[in-house]
Amino acid sequence: MLLTHARVETAMTLRHGEQILLTLLIPLALLVGLTLLDVVPTGDLGSVSKVDWVTPRILALAVMSSAFTGQAIALGFDRRYGVLKRLSATALPRWLLIAGRLLAALVVVAIQALVLGAVAALLGWSPSPGGLLAGVLLLVLGTFAFGALGVLLGGSLRAEAVLALANVVWFVLLLAGGILLAPSALPGVIGDIVALLPSGALAEGLRGALVDGAPSWQPVAVLAVWAVLAAGLATRTTRLT
Repeated sequence: MLLTHARVETAMTLRHGEQILLTLLIPLALLVGLTLLDVVPTGDLGSVSKVDWVTPRILALAVMSSAFTGQAIALGFDRRYGVLKRLSATALPRWLLIAGRLLAALVVVAIQALVLGAVAALLGWSPSPGGLLAGVLLLVLGTFAFGALGVLLGGSLRAEAVLALANVVWFVLLLAGGILLAPSALPGVIGDIVALLPSGALAEGLRGALVDGAPSWQPVAVLAVWAVLAAGLATRTTRLT
């Protein structure tokens, strides 16, 4: 039941042009643009190339786009059009509805990572081999954390409110949530707070794993806590209508 539901959710996501634009084309455009243009201050990169600095952050953005924003908007409108109400009449329990969406988000993230990784490689990206497994773990945890937050948002508010709020949160986290600007580049306690956000933890964790080859366990712990708390709340608060 879980795999069937996840397969249906994945197919529906990949069928929507708006979802593809959000989850793949925008991250691709930013990957190429930020690599080739001096738009965002990166500080002293030392021996690290521009594409090596950009790619982990774009992967974090891709996870946020598909698992959080895409899931929240899709769920909000599914509720509005009665999709969840119809599904609730079947044998699918509520936790399985959420788990199926999270698994579908993981499949989409895997596709994103392959496409973005291939384009980054053409631009000269060379990730640290020692951090690849940690990078995969962070992508999985990030998908579950952002996916649970997306379900929490999309399952509790009206579709119009979800659409507006999900896009606002996306822009705020992109600009000031540790993705385009590292937490260390932000002043004082603000940087410490951003490092505890799922966006900051995922971006910095991927940078440590894929650039330095020395992943830290703090981002893993932060993402795991966000995933557990958000999933627990989403299971309790998700409404069918």
